[in-house]
Amino acid sequence: MLQAYGSNTRPTSATTLECCEVIDAIRYKAGFLPEVQLAYEAEIKTLWVTIKPELKPVFTLQLLDSLGKIQRAIFALWGAPDQYHTAPVRFLAFRGTGPFFTLGGDLDFYLDCLAKNDRAALAEYARLSIEGAVWNASGLNGLVITLSTIHAKAIGGGIDAPRSCNIMIAEEQASFVYPEIKFNHFPITAVAILSRRMGARAAERMLLSGEEMSAAEFMEAGGLEAVVPAGSGDDWIRKYAADSLPVHAAKTALFSAFNRRAGDLREELAHLGQIWTDCMLRLNPSAISKLQRIAQTQDRMLARVYQRPATVALAGV
Repeated sequence: MLQAYGSNTRPTSATTLECCEVIDAIRYKAGFLPEVQLAYEAEIKTLWVTIKPELKPVFTLQLLDSLGKIQRAIFALWGAPDQYHTAPVRFLAFRGTGPFFTLGGDLDFYLDCLAKNDRAALAEYARLSIEGAVWNASGLNGLVITLSTIHAKAIGGGIDAPRSCNIMIAEEQASFVYPEIKFNHFPITAVAILSRRMGARAAERMLLSGEEMSAAEFMEAGGLEAVVPAGSGDDWIRKYAADSLPVHAAKTALFSAFNRRAGDLREELAHLGQIWTDCMLRLNPSAISKLQRIAQTQDRMLARVYQRPATVALAGV
């Protein structure tokens, strides 16, 4: 039984009531959660987080904040050692919706920060990106298995959040590209996250080339656990969760052990966040103009896809 928060349907069974209670508990603990939708499947103890940015399919500051609040709320509610056997959430699964999974980082936000020379805001964006990746990689400190499914094109820094999960899969029509190098930029967490999965050389090639990979190519490079037929990503995760429930303790322990063996991710990402912030603030006018043009291109592309007016690009940067 899957129950999305906000349904007007009155609970009619104990399972449905449990779904509502789990989501209500998370929302009460987390507070306001814009740009996400929660759903819970009690049979496989899985919380689904659907990312739904409001204006553009990008990782906005609000979206990053919501994701972090959800992670912290689950751990605060059920992360104590004596609560493991009764915890209702054993799998935390992320997914997207619409014609794109993500266009990456929020260029409009970056441009606004650059126009104001707002180091603090850029640093906060980096901090939220880092915190989310650390929580995902650790499985909320060994409480859950984190999973993500990619159904469409994923661009730039928007790949890193789902790839920081213990398990990441993609549907066969999905694609992956890091174009940041072409406009004198780099994603905050990509070096650390990709290197852990693909190896440093493969990650370096992908980040420096700016070339797009199909799901099959990304899988071959070590970036995915599975490529699945179109429309079957959610079902793959459901089967994985059902099969893993009997050995959940062992799997979370192994993921935690491998995560620790790979080094101090928080420390590495903190360094990357600092040099990312410095890099952004050092962009020259030519590079900033290129960012503006890319943001305008995104607006025009989205206007065509969604058949809506293009927004006015930021000026004065």
